[in-house]
Amino acid sequence: MHTRRQFMMRGAAFSMGFAGLATLLRQPRSLAASLEAASGAGYGPLVRDPAGIIDLPAGFSYTAFSRIGEEMDDGLLVPGQHDGMAAFAGAGGTVVLVRNHELKETQAAKGPFGADNARLGRVRADRVFDRGGGTLPGQGGTSTLVYDPVQRRVMKQSMSLLGTIYNCAGGPTPWGSWLTCEETTVGKADGLDQDHGWVFEVPHDATEPVEPLPITAMGRFRHEAVAVHPMAGCVYQTEDLADGVLYRYLPKAPGRLHEGGRLQALVVRDKATADLKNWKGGTPVSVGTRFSVGWVDLDDVRSPKDDLRLQAAAKGAALFARCEGIWWGVDAAYFAATTGGIKQLGQIWKYTPSPHEGTPEEATAPATLELILEPNDSTVVNNADNITVAPWGDLMVCEDGEGQNGLIGVTATGTPYRLAMVRTNKSETAGATFSPDGSILFVNIQNPGVTLAITGPWRG
Repeated sequence: MHTRRQFMMRGAAFSMGFAGLATLLRQPRSLAASLEAASGAGYGPLVRDPAGIIDLPAGFSYTAFSRIGEEMDDGLLVPGQHDGMAAFAGAGGTVVLVRNHELKETQAAKGPFGADNARLGRVRADRVFDRGGGTLPGQGGTSTLVYDPVQRRVMKQSMSLLGTIYNCAGGPTPWGSWLTCEETTVGKADGLDQDHGWVFEVPHDATEPVEPLPITAMGRFRHEAVAVHPMAGCVYQTEDLADGVLYRYLPKAPGRLHEGGRLQALVVRDKATADLKNWKGGTPVSVGTRFSVGWVDLDDVRSPKDDLRLQAAAKGAALFARCEGIWWGVDAAYFAATTGGIKQLGQIWKYTPSPHEGTPEEATAPATLELILEPNDSTVVNNADNITVAPWGDLMVCEDGEGQNGLIGVTATGTPYRLAMVRTNKSETAGATFSPDGSILFVNIQNPGVTLAITGPWRG
């Protein structure tokens, strides 16, 4: 637990730190050289992993577990394509992980039911969102793991959401659940039993597959990730498309998302349909630029046409390049635009809400949007994807680019550093999240699928 004073001090350090980051990134030397010179702000150079899985700084170690294809306690198989994830406090000092699996209906070989779907019959029919006529069931969903940090082993693992498709990322809620997002809008028109493109809620303590109820008021689009404002109850949502927008869901009753609400899109005040990708022809944005922003209401949020972003753009919504990971920090949300930037290697944005967030009074003190990172150098960030905020204020950024990927940190004093590099293959990293006590960083190597628990001399 943290006191309000600790949170405020950490938030102040974070804000001052990114001012320093903007200065660093304006230096004439190459960003790679800047990163190397600033390595003292991280944890030092990486040490080659003798097992050939992931390189970490000296003093750090990892445990690998829950690999694709293992039989779980419910008789199903660990699905592959491990993606977004969050950690919750469990009983007796354990950590509960709720983890996404980014699988299509055609990927039975990597799914929970086995290559021939023979294990589909072990699950109640009403607990599988889309059975695909029995031949093309949704292979995505979420698995839930109970991890013992002392013995460094999984005590239990099972599926907690079944029959959904392409569950990419999501986000934890302040009330102890995981919101998992489908990054696809396939559906009945494609021969499936259900339309897809929804958000589902999974309580962290679910011991069996939950009833798969889509929160349709949150919109149907290619969802990526979500972050929840802990006080206002707003849910911010990213969209993984080159012309995507940033959404905000205002539930009628905070914490009860299924009861309906309003869906909105972010707009830059006084600049309709601002193109913030920093691609040729868009609005040039430099690191440190801050915009005053607002929100517009959207209609027809359940549209089967996959055109919600087009509706939003017509109302003046700002455009981003493949927004993916988003995470709530102390007093702001940080999100990554994976192919944003001049060289399309990624941007990181900071959204600071209005003190009157989600109310009619927010126009009197508007929220702000700031570009805090755009290196345009793959040695610094190679396509920013999933993102999390460490308990002591650092950003941890997963990479999903060509070639090798790993983890990048950005300190509260504003310096980027490399924390890890995947060596086992060229897979992206995903699902970075800290244990409740801040001692373990859990992360996934997506392909074919394994989860790591990283420990070491963290600053916190």
